[in-house]
Parts: sequence; C-alpha cells; structure tokens
Amino acid sequence: MEFDYLATVLLSSLSSASILLIATLGLAVVFGLMGVINLAHGEFLMMGAYSALVATQIGIPYPLAIPFAVLVTMAFGALVEVLIIRRLYGRIFDTMLATWGLSIVMYQVAVLIFGTVTPGIGMPSYHIAIGDYQLALYPIMMILVAAAMAGFIYLLMTKSSYGRKARAAIQQPDMARAIGIESSQINTLTFSVGCGLAGFAGAILLPIVPATPSMGFAFVIKSFLAVVVAGPVTLTGSVVTAVGLGGGSSITASFLTSVAGDVFFFVLTAVLLWLFPFGISSKWRKKM
Repeated sequence: MEFDYLATVLLSSLSSASILLIATLGLAVVFGLMGVINLAHGEFLMMGAYSALVATQIGIPYPLAIPFAVLVTMAFGALVEVLIIRRLYGRIFDTMLATWGLSIVMYQVAVLIFGTVTPGIGMPSYHIAIGDYQLALYPIMMILVAAAMAGFIYLLMTKSSYGRKARAAIQQPDMARAIGIESSQINTLTFSVGCGLAGFAGAILLPIVPATPSMGFAFVIKSFLAVVVAGPVTLTGSVVTAVGLGGGSSITASFLTSVAGDVFFFVLTAVLLWLFPFGISSKWRKKM
C-alpha cells in the first residue's frame, strides 16, 4: 500500500472525525451539564447554517456571518429554555418529547421559508497535495476548528466564573441558590451556549454541507450516540468517541464502502455500550 495513499486516508478520516466532533460538542454541553436530551439539536445546527447563508446573501462576509449565526441560535435557544425546557427539568422523557416536537416545527418552518433545496456558498478551492493525491483544504481545517472548540469549552467550563457557577447550578441547585447563584439564569445561559455551539457548527460546516431543512438528520443520530457512549465525562469523552467512532467509520468507508463505514459505527457503538453501559468515561477520575 502506498504511503501517500495511507496518509491521505488517515488525514481525511481525522477530518471526518473532527466534523462529527464539531457537530457533537453543543449536544455534549447541554446533555452533560444539564441532563437535557435535546432532540432538536440537528435543527439548531440547521438554523445556524441558514442564518449564515442568509447573512451572506445580504452582503455580510462569510467570516462575519458565522458569529451572526451563533448569536441567532443562542437567542433562540434562550427563548426555548425559558418557555419550554425550564418547566421540564428532571423529567427526561417529557424533555425528549418536547424537543422532538420542537424539531418538527423548526423543520417545517424551514421548508415553508426556504423550500427543500437551498443553494450553498461553495467550498474554497484551495487544496493540499500529498504525493499524487490532493485533499480540499477547508475540510482539513476542521481539525483545527474542532481542537479550538474543545479547548474553548474546556477553559470556559473549568477556568471561568461562569463555568463554575454552571456546574454548581446543575449539580447542587439548592446549595447554589444558598450562596447567591441565580440557577435559572445560569441554566438559560448554559442551554443558550449549547445551542450557539450547534449554530456555530452549522455555519462553519456550510461550505461542506449545504443548508437544507434535513441537514441536521445527517449529524444528530451519530452525535447523540457519541455523547451517550462518552458517558459522564462529557467533554473529554465526546472527543474520544467522536475521533474513535467517526475516524474508524471513515477509514472503513475509505477501504470498503460508505455503508460498511456506517455499519462499523453502529456496531462499535453497540459493543461499547455493552461493555460500558454507563459510558466509557464512567470510571475516569477526570470529571469534565
């Protein structure tokens, strides 16, 4: 086997794993910190993509359209938390049902406004060469984006005053209120941050995955499974599972077929959940 081809496959697989991680981190924050299973996560990703697309269509440069998309999804996420999620804490099945209904509404609204097919913005035409093979540069850049996102979330949740308050508000809400932490405001902000991360994912992946009402479906199942397999150490665990499951699936698809890659992903997920029913990180000492 040619070394150049092997290097190309490995780099492409790491890129695919990074794309999965980018799409997963918002869900990891909401599920890991708040215990909320947001089944509308894919639609928040879709909202971010459409927000960035509309921004570019009215003349905003694409790099500035990304923070615009983040702000839009954060604002809508805060509204959803206040109107829906806040009333359902501790009722996980009710939360799943509510967010599933929200996902249907968001999908249908997107269809009514944008239709089922939407033009993309096109991927930058830069490439990197590895011997006789070429790879598009933009997907490879997602490796750096995923690493930056994971680092940002880790620092936000462990080193900032907000992060300490957020973990306290979820883990010990009564004690948090006793020392003056406004749990309701912190929870709203945390859910908003998770939705903003989903919006960022949709916006940053727009050149790779064109905006359509159903674009979130391509990510939400694998993202949810990655978070479940990760277990209680959501951030570090999600990085490991996204790289392992996503990268392994991509390598399998490169040598066999895309269907074989998906089979690898779901079979390995089932095996890991059988071996580690509480997630691979259930016995880790690290808690973030």
